[in-house]
Amino acid sequence: MEIQPSVKDQKINKTAILLIATIATFLTPFMGTSLIVALPTISNELTVNAILLSWITTAYFLTSAMFAVPLGKIADIYGMKKIFTYGIIILTIATYLAAISPTAEFLIITRVFQGLASAMIFVTGLAIITSVFPQEERGKAIGLNITAGYIGLVMGPVLGGFLTQYLGWRSIFYLIVPLGLLVIALVFWKMKGLEWGECKGEKLDYWGSLLYIIMLALILIGFSSITGSIGMLMVILGIILFIGFVILELRVENPVLEMSLFFKNRMFAFSNLAALISYIGISVIAFLLSLYLQFIKGFDPQIAGLILAVQTIFMVIMSPIAGRLSDKFDPGKLASLGMMIVTLGLLIFALITDETSLYTIILGLAIIGIGIGIFSAPNMNSIMGSVERKYFGVASATLGTMRLLGQTFSMGMILVIFAVYIGSAQFNPQNYPELLTSIQVAFTISVILGLVATVASLARK
Repeated sequence: MEIQPSVKDQKINKTAILLIATIATFLTPFMGTSLIVALPTISNELTVNAILLSWITTAYFLTSAMFAVPLGKIADIYGMKKIFTYGIIILTIATYLAAISPTAEFLIITRVFQGLASAMIFVTGLAIITSVFPQEERGKAIGLNITAGYIGLVMGPVLGGFLTQYLGWRSIFYLIVPLGLLVIALVFWKMKGLEWGECKGEKLDYWGSLLYIIMLALILIGFSSITGSIGMLMVILGIILFIGFVILELRVENPVLEMSLFFKNRMFAFSNLAALISYIGISVIAFLLSLYLQFIKGFDPQIAGLILAVQTIFMVIMSPIAGRLSDKFDPGKLASLGMMIVTLGLLIFALITDETSLYTIILGLAIIGIGIGIFSAPNMNSIMGSVERKYFGVASATLGTMRLLGQTFSMGMILVIFAVYIGSAQFNPQNYPELLTSIQVAFTISVILGLVATVASLARK
């Protein structure tokens, strides 16, 4: 298929394309979080040990992170719609196979392909939206797209738990299959004859891609077990390979990741840095407060989940509003304001005690939700608006990788803190004071990270 550098002269149904990308954006986080609540049931049915059980989730996120940037470059070369379509098709097939998995090992393999497909989807979905919508409408479209992702995140555990309880864990996958088929049908119907790709004729940087995948795998796997010597060794080796990767990418003609963007494009560099640091700081919230609400406050899981949903509700409300505002005002300043608000909310939790009222918890979650909603869409708009069209795929993939790296580093930080204050003991009333101290320390670090992210956001110009 001939890749057309521009589709300006073609009749484009922007609403249909936004709908397609938005449904796909909902599917990827939903696929990642919906299975978490079903893991105990899967463990019993498939007789899975703890290590294999953890890989059912890890395989998905790890594969997505490892392949995001190479796939972003592949999409820029061979066409975004083509990679997006292949991603939806692979996701649908892998999801059906996951639903009929006879063993845990087979399920993990399907999760690897789901992770690969999800990377193909999220690195192209945002890039396609950026290509289709003009600058004055882009923020609104990105805001709506982000909202779908947030809905997927909050609906994953809620709907996943409901389906697992009443229809079994396999029903989660069966639900995704018709949605995948719907997106495939819409692509062939509403996106027929369209294609986006500004790097036609360039050669893929195979060595750079391979080095990137190995480097990121070492860092992510190593950081997930950072408290052990092997984990630390993997992280160190990964950092060494990262330095080699940067040197290689600055020298090759068509790099898989245009490192010059980070050195020559201040907006791109500091916007991504702000995203990475913010994700490290805010990714601890749901995990730590889930432990606090259930162990220290004594709430059951259902009530704890409803309380935590407050943050996501405000994120869903604010994201499209912030997206529209970023079309009219400086998105960098809006993102900085959002990060300041997030930091204020994190400060509330850094001061948390066993006597903290539920109203204070809800207030903190609402403030953070508002702040993240104001930060995310304008920050994405800044990143995508700061690069040439030929870098849309790589820019989208880089932003997605910042999120995945931030989430991984965040969990690594928590593991280190728990190892220092609690050790390997299981949670029990005797070590609840140490758990509370760990939560306070983690949120204090998050406040510092929030301040650093705010500075990085303000420094983008």
